[in-house]
Amino acid sequence: MNTLTSQQLFEKAQHYIPGGVNSPVRAFRAVGGSPVFIKSAKGPYIYDEDGNEYIELINSWGPMILGHAHELIQKAVQDAIQHSFSFGAPTRREVEMAEQIVSMVPSIEKVRMVNSGTEATMSAIRVARGFTGRDKIIKFEGCYHGHGDSFLIAAGSGAVTFGTPDSPGVTRGVANDTLTAPYNDLNAVQQLVDANKNHIAALILEPVVGNMGCVLPEEGFLQGLRKICDEEGIVLILDEVMTGFRLSKGGAQERFGITPDLTTLGKIIGGGMPVGAYGGKAEIMNWVSPAGPVYQAGTLSGNPIAMAAGLAMLNYLNEHPEVYTRLEEAGKRLASGFRTSMQKLGLNYTLNQIGSMYTLFFTDQPVTDFSAAKSSDLILFGKYFHAMLNKGIYMGPSQFESMFLSTALTDGHIDTIVSANEESLKEILSI
Repeated sequence: MNTLTSQQLFEKAQHYIPGGVNSPVRAFRAVGGSPVFIKSAKGPYIYDEDGNEYIELINSWGPMILGHAHELIQKAVQDAIQHSFSFGAPTRREVEMAEQIVSMVPSIEKVRMVNSGTEATMSAIRVARGFTGRDKIIKFEGCYHGHGDSFLIAAGSGAVTFGTPDSPGVTRGVANDTLTAPYNDLNAVQQLVDANKNHIAALILEPVVGNMGCVLPEEGFLQGLRKICDEEGIVLILDEVMTGFRLSKGGAQERFGITPDLTTLGKIIGGGMPVGAYGGKAEIMNWVSPAGPVYQAGTLSGNPIAMAAGLAMLNYLNEHPEVYTRLEEAGKRLASGFRTSMQKLGLNYTLNQIGSMYTLFFTDQPVTDFSAAKSSDLILFGKYFHAMLNKGIYMGPSQFESMFLSTALTDGHIDTIVSANEESLKEILSI
């Protein structure tokens, strides 16, 4: 019987895996200490190799919208797995999945399945470039679109200053084609467009950001971007890998009344299995091979197990609108409890929340962009994270991540989280 603790597993992992993890944030470097290694999860709970139980607020970074190991998704996977694991050939479920996505997201007329959110965003950018015949893209500081070269670019000093690579291995040529603006700053976007007339293929953003913490678009921001893109012939891409089918049945675009040209999806459409997709206007998607000249392929794209899990999830969400009512109620109950506690303790930290997404920022200024998010007290957040973990609440190990609620959380669970939050704040601030 394997009796290794999380600490022992992490020490062993570092001999075989870079940094001991397969995705950087998992290493706990932003909060200190060593990561807990997860053994299993069910409903609102997750269990580690040390025998601890936690109420779960990550939910695999979003896809477990119904909680872990939901019976419906489990059955779909079990049924599908009997017929083999992968074919590298078309299947019926791919068609059903595409049809369901198109029916639930009005802006999507055609969709292509891939294997991750990174694949989806990389592919969407390539198609936009092929469709427009232009090279440059605009992205926003603090928005994360995966680890594609085009996205790992730090901002330049102004509208006509090229960005610089954020990571070794990203070429300056790629950086020269990536323009970066502050989130929620329409004037900065307009300046970039004016300085790069007829050279910008696409503008990509998270409509609600989840990767600098939860940050909402200010009123008119998304609509302003749509107007700029229309005027300049720029393809507007909404990265809804996190928000798609979470903030509403039609995603953030339905919630905010914005129609993109292309949308990237992931997380929920796999029900927890690895998956991604990109889709949008037929006139753009018809540029994708073999219908058109823009090449993109993948042996495991449309994997039958992922399609089965995702289709079960989407069918359930489509048929049960009360899921979104429950998520709204849970989000508001948590936010109200957190704010009441902070008022009681005389604290003025910033809480951003929309539906089932939220982040508590350890700063007293409004967080509307990455610059404001970086004003947070990161050392204090690390202490808060460990205080919450010790009280049985499993959160994302970074100030710059959104938390995600699931329908498996009852009012009792929310109250427990609110209580743990208040006690943790008292503990780390010695109130």
